[in-house]
Amino acid sequence: MITSDEGDGDVRPLWLSTAPASVELWARLLAEHCASGLWPLLLDAHATGDAEFRPWVSGELFPERMSSPQAHNSAELLARWWSVYTKTDEDDDLLIPGERLAVTAPFGQTWPRPILSHEPVTSADELAAEYAQVFADQHPHARLGLVAAACGADTLTAVGWDGPANYDDDTAKFSAVVRDWEYRFGARVVAVGFDTLHLSVAAPPMCIEDALLVAAEHFAFCPDNIWQGPHPCTLTAYAERIVGMNSWDFWWD
Repeated sequence: MITSDEGDGDVRPLWLSTAPASVELWARLLAEHCASGLWPLLLDAHATGDAEFRPWVSGELFPERMSSPQAHNSAELLARWWSVYTKTDEDDDLLIPGERLAVTAPFGQTWPRPILSHEPVTSADELAAEYAQVFADQHPHARLGLVAAACGADTLTAVGWDGPANYDDDTAKFSAVVRDWEYRFGARVVAVGFDTLHLSVAAPPMCIEDALLVAAEHFAFCPDNIWQGPHPCTLTAYAERIVGMNSWDFWWD
């Protein structure tokens, strides 16, 4: 068991394997989640060869700081974050106002309507297991974590992960958004790193019009995906990349 950095050592939000994860075991534990109440995660470290396996072994976890995902409305959070990240009246070392608006074209500063998903064409859990294999192949040192939580989205709050802390230090807000994506897109939380989040997606957008709306949500949720992603760093270019993609990856600077 891993003990969080805060409190007197009585908060142990996570069980962590000592060896690299078995994807077969991960998939079996996911299938048994309803009975066990434990959600499996593939957990990656801050850097390859990290002896402390941050933030997991190092205990850089802060569940005591977090509110509850149920206390937040996903649509309101995304709209508010969008408003903050599209402002043009503040100092910006990277983008002048015109460039900032160009990033979020065709919407500019106007928050678009959320997209309603179609019915997933495949089992969300089966797709999650397929993506878990892909992730494990790319991250062979990832370990297995088990978290007591009702769903994958809630694990982020329950474990006290603070990957997006440079933008908002209450992870429950991010859990609320991922909860909504679980419902609308068949998303599953598969893997988490020091400041990265990896989801499988059973019902991704299948046309550029829908992908633009999803891209707007991703920008509000994690602006670094676009600000610091592959060039050109625009909403449209990002949308083109996620059409039909069955996995969403996020990174916060």
